[in-house]
Amino acid sequence: MADASVAGGSMDDYPTIDPTSFDVVLCGTGLPESILAAACAAAGKTVLHVDPDPFYGSFYSSIPLPSVPSILSPNSSTPCPPSTTASSSATAAYTAVDLERRSLYSEVETSGTVPEPSRRFTVDLVGPRVLYCADEAVDLLLRSGGSHHVEFKSVEGGSLIYWDGALCPVPDSRQAIFMDSTHRSKEKLNLRDNLKEKTLLFRFFKLVQSHIAASSSGDKDGEGEASGKISEEDLDLPFIEFLKKQQLQPKIRAVVLYAIAMADYDQDAADSCEKLLTTRDGIKTLALYSSSIGRFANAQGAFIYPMYGHGELPQAFCRFAAVKGALYVLRMPVTALLMDQEKKRYIGTRLASGQDILCQQLILGPSYKIPSLDMPADASDSNLTRKVARGVCIISSSIKEASSNVLVVFPPKSLQEQQATAVRALQLSSNVAVCPPGMFMIYLSTPCTDAFTGKQYINKAMEVLFSTQVSDDSEGHLETTSKNIEDTKPVLIWSCVYVQEITQGTSGTVLSCPMPDENLDYRDILESTKQLFTDTYPDEEFLPRNAAPKYADDDSDLAE
Repeated sequence: MADASVAGGSMDDYPTIDPTSFDVVLCGTGLPESILAAACAAAGKTVLHVDPDPFYGSFYSSIPLPSVPSILSPNSSTPCPPSTTASSSATAAYTAVDLERRSLYSEVETSGTVPEPSRRFTVDLVGPRVLYCADEAVDLLLRSGGSHHVEFKSVEGGSLIYWDGALCPVPDSRQAIFMDSTHRSKEKLNLRDNLKEKTLLFRFFKLVQSHIAASSSGDKDGEGEASGKISEEDLDLPFIEFLKKQQLQPKIRAVVLYAIAMADYDQDAADSCEKLLTTRDGIKTLALYSSSIGRFANAQGAFIYPMYGHGELPQAFCRFAAVKGALYVLRMPVTALLMDQEKKRYIGTRLASGQDILCQQLILGPSYKIPSLDMPADASDSNLTRKVARGVCIISSSIKEASSNVLVVFPPKSLQEQQATAVRALQLSSNVAVCPPGMFMIYLSTPCTDAFTGKQYINKAMEVLFSTQVSDDSEGHLETTSKNIEDTKPVLIWSCVYVQEITQGTSGTVLSCPMPDENLDYRDILESTKQLFTDTYPDEEFLPRNAAPKYADDDSDLAE
């Protein structure tokens, strides 16, 4: 990729950027910024993309394990150096407004000893995170040619849900979801031998399948069973109420709500639920889940994971932008924003080199505090109310025998009665090149409003999944028996639990990109990113299909 990376330090170490005026300047190479850079470059805009770090990805990067403590430290954000005199005399038309950065990680706790060599472990800052085979993030990679720079592996072990002290399989094939065999549904969901229950489940899946088919065909002739479509009244219901109308039992409702529709909050607590899922949104995710299964011939199940970690995704879009003419400069902090004194709007940046760069549109990563021109100084931080607790673990063996990559869902109340949010855990193996053979990485997350509660849920899930008892002759690699989940539990070797603030993307004279959210996938982040682009360039198409570079193997499958 074309970039101008420097070691940083004195002003003489920084390159001089030419030209000094661009249509768009982006600071930070997180996934939203990188997608926006690609979209702007595809639209014919001149783009300068800088990052204070020596690597791509910012908060969406994949980093060597030894770097985790420094990255998560409250003082981890590269400070904005004091604003220096511009390399050319600044005109009276604008002034420099110093820029500050904020730390978005807190409450970091680590335990255990990292196995050597520690650099063979790669940590995602956004974990746990996967991509649906059929979601728009994958389509964007295909459209931009980014799929030629990223390889994927299946989450071939499928999904498990924790229920009544046991880990139970979730349907992981098209046949298992929309099947004609009631025996298969009994096998996959461990249902009681109850004909009525099996019939109700089969009827529900058939109804969803019919609705998806009718909606895909564009059939607008009525609704209800005759048309195959779910009524508008039912689509507007809370999804849990619709599931109850179908007379589905609590365990099956939990599978549908938390392991397939991916609800985060306790849907039974409608009055206090922070995000109550509607039937419309639930069916939409079920449709995505269903269409993801079997999309790629060489991908098992609905989910895929990028080889070497999620940090590969921002790099793929940066490569596309560079091909389209974007200029990249790593190790280049931004010290100030340039403000047009007459129009009271930001028109550029001052770099750590002292050089002033003018632009029509500024886009900043989420760690930057944007000096506001039209609201109180503290108002820009008003969206820092949501949090997500995350955990990263190294374990000695797989949580599911003979499986490399597995997703585990702990529905609300499954770990303790007061549990108000779902906890998700993603196991990854050496086959995605994030750890040495014989070891496994586990990522956990749950949304929270306070750090104590979020970390408590994460630790409870870790207690269920892992044993901390190590035999003297095992060197931490023997499994120990557990009556709660199957026959054995992996030994926990090392862990790190922390809390991350969640910020939303904002439009204005300066665009601010969103932080990684609490979701398992990128749908909300991508939607926010597209909206930022549309707000800025309403007449431009977002990453048009004809914009991708031409490759000889354009018919290649995405996942391996």
